[in-house]
Amino acid sequence: MSAENVAIVRAFYDALEAGDPPAALARLSPDMVWSEAENFPYADRSPYVGHDAIVEGIFARLGSEWDGFGVVVDELLDAGDRVVALGRYVGTYKASGNAMNPQAVHVWTLSDGKAVAFQQYVDTLAVARAMGASA
Repeated sequence: MSAENVAIVRAFYDALEAGDPPAALARLSPDMVWSEAENFPYADRSPYVGHDAIVEGIFARLGSEWDGFGVVVDELLDAGDRVVALGRYVGTYKASGNAMNPQAVHVWTLSDGKAVAFQQYVDTLAVARAMGASA
C-alpha cells in the first residue's frame, strides 16, 4: 500500500504542475484536513477542511498573488500511511516583484487511496521576505 501512497502524492503534484486542479483534488479525501505551517501567510484559516476550503483559502490565493508559484519536489519518502515530500517553493510575489525559493517539507497522511491530511513545513521568513516584509 505504501508504494501506492507515494504514487497518489506524486499524481497530486503532477496534476498541479500540469495546471489541472480537479485532477489534483481527486487525490484528496472530500474531508481532507490541510494544515499550513505556523507563521505562513496562508495559515490564517488553518486548518482548511474539505476541497472548497482548500481551493478558496490556498489555491485561489496562491494563483492570484503569485506568478509562477509551484512546488519543486526533489524526493518523496515512503513512510507507510504517510508520505514525506522534500522540495522547494518557487514563484514571484506580484505585489513586491520578489522571487522566492525556500525549502519546504510536506507530510501527507493517506487512507483508502486518498490523502486525508496534509502538514506543511517551510521557511516562512523567506516567504515573508518575498512578500515584502523587511524582517
